Amino acid sequence: MLNQRNGIAGFVRFGAFTACLLAAPVWAQGVQVSGAWVRGTVTGQSASGAFMELKASEDAVLLGISTPVAGVAELHEMSMDKGVMKMRALTKLELPAGKTVTLKPGSYHLMLMDLKRPLKKGETVPLTLKLEGKDKKLSTLEVKAEVRDLTAMPGMEHQH
Repeated sequence: MLNQRNGIAGFVRFGAFTACLLAAPVWAQGVQVSGAWVRGTVTGQSASGAFMELKASEDAVLLGISTPVAGVAELHEMSMDKGVMKMRALTKLELPAGKTVTLKPGSYHLMLMDLKRPLKKGETVPLTLKLEGKDKKLSTLEVKAEVRDLTAMPGMEHQH
């Protein structure tokens, strides 16, 4: 029989186990995804960004993204041009074999727009990545992204 102390310790071990599962890399079509996270939001905020590292064993292409938490999900690029921040949606992102492509604030990222609810720190957001392999075969990759604090690397998101 578990006493209260063992119950709490078991709960902590379960939480640590769950966190390890979320941090573990995910693979499909020769593409590894690691470190997936989404920036948290506040009530009324309609957009957020998702970030991760992608590494393909063979040339591949990220063609799109979907998620049940947003009405619209797109691949975007942010760049600076003569001191002016520019954003644009991309139709695809090349994933060269053996090279890590990082989706991060201020660079390539995934935009989640028309959010259906606020995203709270500690939750997980399911993301479905649409991939095309070197052989032109299409596949999807299910990713669980941890929602981090709203202040994680602030100032790099944009609204639509």
